[in-house]
Amino acid sequence: MSWQIAAWILLGGSTVLLFIGMPVALTFITINILGAWLYMGGEIGLMQLARNSVSSVAAFSLTPIPLFVLMGEVLFHTGLALKVIDGIERLITRVPGRLAVVAVVAGTVFSAISGSTIATTAMLGSLMLPVMLARGYHARIATGPIMAIGAVDMLIPPSALTVLLGSLSGISISKLLVGGVMPGVILSVAFVLWIVLRVRITPSWAPAADTGERRIGWDRWNLFVAYVLPTLSIFGVVVGALAAGWATPTECAALGSFATMLLAVLYRRLTWEALVKSLKGTAAISGMILFIILGATTFAQILSFSGASNGLVEMITGHGLPTGMIVLGMMLMLIFLGIFVDQISMMMITLPIFMPIVNVLGIDPVWFGVMFLICMQLGLLLPPHGLLLMTMRGVAPPSVSMGTIFIAVVPYVVMSLLLLAAVFFVPGIATWLPRLIG
Repeated sequence: MSWQIAAWILLGGSTVLLFIGMPVALTFITINILGAWLYMGGEIGLMQLARNSVSSVAAFSLTPIPLFVLMGEVLFHTGLALKVIDGIERLITRVPGRLAVVAVVAGTVFSAISGSTIATTAMLGSLMLPVMLARGYHARIATGPIMAIGAVDMLIPPSALTVLLGSLSGISISKLLVGGVMPGVILSVAFVLWIVLRVRITPSWAPAADTGERRIGWDRWNLFVAYVLPTLSIFGVVVGALAAGWATPTECAALGSFATMLLAVLYRRLTWEALVKSLKGTAAISGMILFIILGATTFAQILSFSGASNGLVEMITGHGLPTGMIVLGMMLMLIFLGIFVDQISMMMITLPIFMPIVNVLGIDPVWFGVMFLICMQLGLLLPPHGLLLMTMRGVAPPSVSMGTIFIAVVPYVVMSLLLLAAVFFVPGIATWLPRLIG
């Protein structure tokens, strides 16, 4: 059987099953069983499939995933997130579109200590969106920043999806985590500047009287010092230990989880109910991710065993196209897939083909990995199926239509595309910080 037929069966079959709505993990397990029977010797292949599946999720490198998820779960279920928002809101005054700016800054802080994009968007949407709409903010300036900053969560560590990408692709997880910091910060700053500019152009989009309650002295700074700084210190410890090479990603994740729970204990917020909810949420999300890894790793092995991976790589690299053109084509494919499928499906469909090409052409894997993350971040925001668009629809009042949500996110999609172009032409944006690790 030729590699072309194998590629159609494995890649085409998995894509069709995903598009008709089969869960991601079940899709790839189904294709894996079929592929193992066809290309790995029938019953013997199925036995090997079982062994490979077990070893794929027993890897120690996957340990940061549940620990990073736990950090975010504890933050949200203990109510510390509310105190962080209050502390940031007291500091930001006399800024056009003040509450929208507060949402972006608060979302950036949450990104630094939470591994869940959906949780960030849902929390900010349920807490801040009703307040902004009640104070007369235009629905677009109220919803757009909340969705956009939720997507930035994927770039700023800790990020469970970044760990998953590093595990599936073979890219250094620590360098990939650190590599997303600068692009994430750039996007956050760009979002704030856009909000201020947009409200200055159309002042009716935000109430002029919304300057915040005027506080002076310690009354203005007490919540920031008491809640925001300790929360940010967790991010500093995690990223600092990674950048300095003092700790592995797993050790940093454990340190971050311990520090988050310690803060909750010190603030007397870690009740038994909050702890149980946090652990249940962590188990559910981590179980789903590990189940998907089980399918993805074996899928890549079967794709290679069938000859489809080598055949596709030789076909793509054999045309003599410039490396930049090939990378651009891969990014365009990711953006296109982001319109239709979720981020994990994007990784599972493309990485078995893309990573051999990256290795053959000698492309910097961290540079490529950060651009991959930006494309996945775009996928969260692209209509009609962007996950954060659906999340916003779920928490927004009925007066905010789906059309309004689609239009609201457009400027932030454009800014993300500009960031992708900047990283493409100036790789140092993504690679200079990981180089400090060595």
